[in-house]
Amino acid sequence: MATLPRSSGKSTLLNRPNTQDFDSGVNSSTAWTESNNPSVSLLRSRKYLSESDLRQNGSLSDDELDDGPEDETHSRSARALYGFQGKAEFRELDVEAGDEIGVLKEDVGEGWSLVKNASGEIGLLPQTYYTFTSEFSPAPDLEIDNSPNGKQYPKRKEATSDSVTPRGSPRNSQAPSSPPLIPQNTGEWTAAFPSFRHSLLGGKSLNRFSAFVTSGAEEFVLKGSPTDSTALDAATSNPAEQSSSGHTKEDSSDSFDEEEQRRQSRLEADRHFVSSGPSWKEKVPPFRILVHSPSKRTSMFSGAFTVYSVTSFFHAPQSEGDEGDDVDPEDPIASVTVQRRFSHFVILHTALTRRLPGIALPPLPEKQYAGRFSDDFVEARRGDLERYINKVIRHPVARYAEILTFFLSCESDSEWKRQIPEHLSMPPAGPSFYARVYHPAYNLDKDDAANAIDLFDNHTRAVGTGVQNLRGIFSKIREARIDMSRAERLLSYSLLSLITSKPLASSSSSSSTEPADVHATTPVAKGLVNEAGAWCWRENCEDCLKLTKAIQKTSETLQNVADLYDDHARRTQLSTHESMKTMAHPAAIYEGIISTHRSTLSRFNEAVYGNYPDDDVANRCETVLNITMAEMDTYHNQKFEDFQKLVTEHLDGEIQAYEQILTRLYLARRNFDSPEFDELGSSPGKSSIYERELANPKLTPSPLTQPCPHVYDSTPMRPVSVAVQEGVNMLLSSAGRGSVFSKFWH
Repeated sequence: MATLPRSSGKSTLLNRPNTQDFDSGVNSSTAWTESNNPSVSLLRSRKYLSESDLRQNGSLSDDELDDGPEDETHSRSARALYGFQGKAEFRELDVEAGDEIGVLKEDVGEGWSLVKNASGEIGLLPQTYYTFTSEFSPAPDLEIDNSPNGKQYPKRKEATSDSVTPRGSPRNSQAPSSPPLIPQNTGEWTAAFPSFRHSLLGGKSLNRFSAFVTSGAEEFVLKGSPTDSTALDAATSNPAEQSSSGHTKEDSSDSFDEEEQRRQSRLEADRHFVSSGPSWKEKVPPFRILVHSPSKRTSMFSGAFTVYSVTSFFHAPQSEGDEGDDVDPEDPIASVTVQRRFSHFVILHTALTRRLPGIALPPLPEKQYAGRFSDDFVEARRGDLERYINKVIRHPVARYAEILTFFLSCESDSEWKRQIPEHLSMPPAGPSFYARVYHPAYNLDKDDAANAIDLFDNHTRAVGTGVQNLRGIFSKIREARIDMSRAERLLSYSLLSLITSKPLASSSSSSSTEPADVHATTPVAKGLVNEAGAWCWRENCEDCLKLTKAIQKTSETLQNVADLYDDHARRTQLSTHESMKTMAHPAAIYEGIISTHRSTLSRFNEAVYGNYPDDDVANRCETVLNITMAEMDTYHNQKFEDFQKLVTEHLDGEIQAYEQILTRLYLARRNFDSPEFDELGSSPGKSSIYERELANPKLTPSPLTQPCPHVYDSTPMRPVSVAVQEGVNMLLSSAGRGSVFSKFWH
C-alpha cells in the first residue's frame, strides 16, 4: 500500500516581506496595524499576476516578479446582512446590518472571513453574515478546482498562450464605470493570512465537544503525549524507583511484589498494536460470557437490588493439528462465576470509556426506576447486560483491559470494594492512549483513508436504517404468530362445537352466511349425538364413534399447535427481536470514530500541504488514522458475525418450532389410519378438556412483550427555539392568538 506523502523541508508558500520592522506575530497588535498601513501592508506588497508578467517571467513564483505598479484592488465589496457583536479578544469585527464592508479573505477556516469595515478596521466575521454586492461569472476558459481540498489547498496552474483573465472579472473592462477587477487567486497568497485556527486557537478546533477533542486525539496530534511513551513505560515498569530509598527487589515484601505485578500487567494492558489492514492485533483469545440467575437482594444502605451471575467460559485454543482430536471446541476448559449488580456494570463502562477513548464501545442499557423488579423487566435487563458484556469482550482491545479482567475475576466483595476506587481514580487516558498504539510506518494512503470514511459513514447509516425497519417488521411477524395461534385455537373450538353440537360463543361465528339452526341453541336435543357420544343420530354406530374421537384428538392437537405458536412468538422470537439491538444504530455508536477520522485527515492535510508543514504532526495523524481504520475493520468483522448469527438463530428457531408442530400434526394424522383408527371404536367417547371453554373461548391473548428500547431509540426532539417560543407564547400571548392554552379553549 502506498505511504502517506511527506512535505519537503522548504515551503512553496509566499515569502514574508523582507522588512525588519514588520512584526509577524499574528496575535500582536503590530501585525494588525501593519496590515492596515498601505505602505507596508502585506496585501499591498503582493504582486498579482497578469498576462505581461507571465510573458516576461514565465513563472508563477512571486520571487521572480519585477517591481511594478501596486494593485490597489485587494478586497471584494460586500454588505452585512445581519448585525454582529464581535469579541475583541478573538479579533472579531462589530458590524451593523447594511454596513458596507470589504472582504479581504473569504475563508480563513471554521466558517469565518477576514473583512474590513468603512473605517479601515480589520477583523473576523462569519461568512453567513454578509453577501457580495457584485457577483460576476468566471471566464469560460478559467480552470476552477472543485475538489474538496481545492479551496483550502489550491493547485498551481500552468500558464497558457491565452490571455489570463482575473476570476470574477468581465471580459469588457474598458468602461470607466465598471466595478474594480478582482485579480485571480493563484493559491500562493494564502500565507498572508494565517488560518483562524492557527492564529487565535493555537491549532485547536472550535468545537470543544467533538470526539476528536474529548478523546484526546487533538491534543495528541498537536502536542503528542504529555509524557514520552518510552519514558512513561520505563517509569511504570520500574516501581522501585518511585518508592522510598532502601527498597530493593530482593528485600521487598509480598505486597510490593503484588503491586509490581499489577503495574506490569497494567503496562501490558495499555499497549496496543495495529497490524496490516489496518486491524487490531489480538493479545487474548476470544471467550464468551453468560449472564444468568438473577436474584433480588436487600441492603440496609442501598435498599433492594438485583444481582446477576456472570460466568466466563474459556475454551482451549484451536490449532491446525487439533482437528482430529476428540476435544469438543465448544466445551470450556475453565469457567469463573462472579456476582454483579447493575451499578457494577456502570463502573465497568465508565472505566472503559476513560481508559480506552479511541475505540467504539457499545452503549450500556439505561437505568430503570419503575417496575425494575418485574419478571419481564429482569429477564430483559439480563439479556441486555449479556449482550453488552459479550460485545465488549469481542473487541480485540477492550478484551484485555485491566478493569474488565478485574470485573470478571474478582469473586471477593471485600477485594472489590478495596480495588474499585483505585480504578475509578485513574485519570482519563486521553492522548496517552494514542501514544501507546504501535503500527507499521507509512501503511496508509491519504486518498484511500478519505474514501474509506465516506463509504463507512454511508454504510453504517444505511445499516442503521435497515435494522430499524427490520425491527419494525419483526414486531409484525410476532403479531402474525399470535394471530396464527388465535386462528388455530378458533379452528379447534369450531371442530369441538361441530362434533358435540354445543354452540361456540364467538363473534366470528356470526360471519357465517348459513341461517342459524333452531337446534343450535338446544344442546340436549335428540339426534345430535348418540348415547356413546358419537356424532351420529344412530345408536351403536362404530364408524361415527371412531370419526368423532379422531376429530376430537385433532381438535386437541390444534390447541397444542396454538400453544406452540404463542410460545414461539413470546420466547424464541422475542429473543431474536432483542438480539437485533446488537446491530442497531451503528452510525451513532461510531459517530466519534467517524468525526475523529475526518478531523485527523484535515489536520494531516494541513500538516503536509498547508501553510505550516509539520512532519511530527503528520506522523501522529497516521497513528490516529490507523486506530480509526482498525475500528472500521472491527465493525466489519463484528457485523459479519452478528448478522450471520442472527439469521441462523432465527432459522433454527423457526425450524424447531415447525418441527414440533409437524410432529403433533403427524400424530393427529395417524389417528385416521389403521390400526390407530380401529382402536378408537373399542371404548365409548369421553368429553374433551376444551369443551368447557366453548362457552367462553380463549381467543383474546395477552399483549406481546416488546423488547426494551435501545439507548438510541428516541423520538425526535423539538428544536430549542421552538420550545422557547412556545414558552414565551404561554406567558405573553392571549388565548386564541398562538397561546399554548388556546388548545384547551376549544
